[in-house]
Amino acid sequence: MRSMNMSHEHHNHGTMAPSTTGSHGDHNHGDMEHGMSMQMTFYMDYKNVELLFAGLVINSPGEMVGACIAVFLLAVFYEGLKIGREFLLRRSQVSVRYNSMPVPGPNGTVLMETHKTVGQRMFSMPHLLQTVLHVIQVVVSYFLMLIFMTYNGFLCIAVAAGAGTGYFLFSWKKAVVVDITEHCH
Repeated sequence: MRSMNMSHEHHNHGTMAPSTTGSHGDHNHGDMEHGMSMQMTFYMDYKNVELLFAGLVINSPGEMVGACIAVFLLAVFYEGLKIGREFLLRRSQVSVRYNSMPVPGPNGTVLMETHKTVGQRMFSMPHLLQTVLHVIQVVVSYFLMLIFMTYNGFLCIAVAAGAGTGYFLFSWKKAVVVDITEHCH
């Protein structure tokens, strides 16, 4: 029976420096190799704020202001994109059918309830455009989430303010569905 060597010398538990052994057992992770740790509470600072990419680090008040403006505009764009996709979807609907059916009303009366059914072709330019815009919307939404997850108060405020401004600017055009058969007033 062979004895197993349980040495952990290659782990470098005492430092943040990456191991020089190159073994697969290293426990150093990307952020620790650069001497930075992940912030897990909200904070208001502008120094050493890593934004989305390893090389994009905010280190001055001017850089933070620029980043906040860019994040604000990205959040406004995201809200506009959501409403724009709805508008394009309504414009591209190709087949519309109306189905009416009787439903019992108050005092024994009969009301006609009408439903609108809308179709769209799978292999059409509008559907291809919707697909591309959906991918862009998903990527932007994840970027905004990751920016918020920096826990930097300035950036979080920029995301929230941009989302609120975008909603205010674009959502009033959003179609509101009113059910004319609703009997509760």
